[in-house]
Amino acid sequence: MRFRDYVRDRLWFYCIAALSFGLILLFLSAYRVSSQLAAFITGIFFIFILSEELLGFMRKRKFYSDLLHKLDGMDKKYLIHEMITKPDFLEGKITYEAMYEAYKSMCENVAGYKRSSADFREFIELWVHEVKLPVASLQLMAHNHSDKLGEKFLEQLRRIDGYTDQVLYYARSENAEKDYIIKEVSIKRIVANTALKKREDIQIADASIETEGLDVNVMTDGKWLEFMLGQFIANSLKYVVEGRDTVMRITAEEFPDRVLLHFRDNGIGIPEKDLPRVFDKSFTGENGRLYAKSTGMGLYIVKSLCERLGHSVSVASQQGSYTEFTIAFAKNDFYKM
Repeated sequence: MRFRDYVRDRLWFYCIAALSFGLILLFLSAYRVSSQLAAFITGIFFIFILSEELLGFMRKRKFYSDLLHKLDGMDKKYLIHEMITKPDFLEGKITYEAMYEAYKSMCENVAGYKRSSADFREFIELWVHEVKLPVASLQLMAHNHSDKLGEKFLEQLRRIDGYTDQVLYYARSENAEKDYIIKEVSIKRIVANTALKKREDIQIADASIETEGLDVNVMTDGKWLEFMLGQFIANSLKYVVEGRDTVMRITAEEFPDRVLLHFRDNGIGIPEKDLPRVFDKSFTGENGRLYAKSTGMGLYIVKSLCERLGHSVSVASQQGSYTEFTIAFAKNDFYKM
């Protein structure tokens, strides 16, 4: 808050004061008051105006400068009401009360949206668990028919099951901290469990998985990691090269400060222009439009889960040759008791 801005805002007051002082001088002159007394009255008047304005400026400047300074340094600016003290002048008190009412209303609205979001998430999770029952029953019925039609039914049911899993993990990814258990797990065991769950899809695609150096333990949540690997496998089976044997290679590297888990396939690859956005929400890219229908949510969920678990995920690819995803697990004692 600058003094010249304050003076400019108070021009109306100075105009009224000047007019009033002019009338005073006119009356003093009419009553033939001595020039010495008129000068004395003039001095008192100007000292009063100057003192009042300086004091008013200092009081307001302290409050508004503190307000703007704290507001500029805050990430959650709606909490500014909690960071300032109530001023002792009328305009500041009105501003303070207005901010309090706005903050109170905002908190009530946010609480309502949170309750609504939590209720919707609980409904989605319940719905996913319920819908899995008829899907499992249909899969069992399709298994009893070993003809080609039964295999087609099974393939579509597995796709439905995969998409319902995506919905469930997406709903939980916003509050993953309430649903994960960080402990030391074996990468070899996680890969084996994931491959077992995806075995029918892998067999139908006539694909194979090669592994190397998986005898490594990392600190993570095994269930979430299985889901992430499952997304990598599903993408690899979706974007294959016709006439080329589909091979997925899963390897691990251990370093003093981290463990890197690599998942590499020999599919169609990702165009270079799409690489920076593959983890964006709902991004399907060129491959998703040309080769297979895609929601663009799988890799976004993987990225979200990695961030919440304290891991990092990256991608490298060459179109027509390969795609490689890498998950980095930090090695520290944060989760160890």
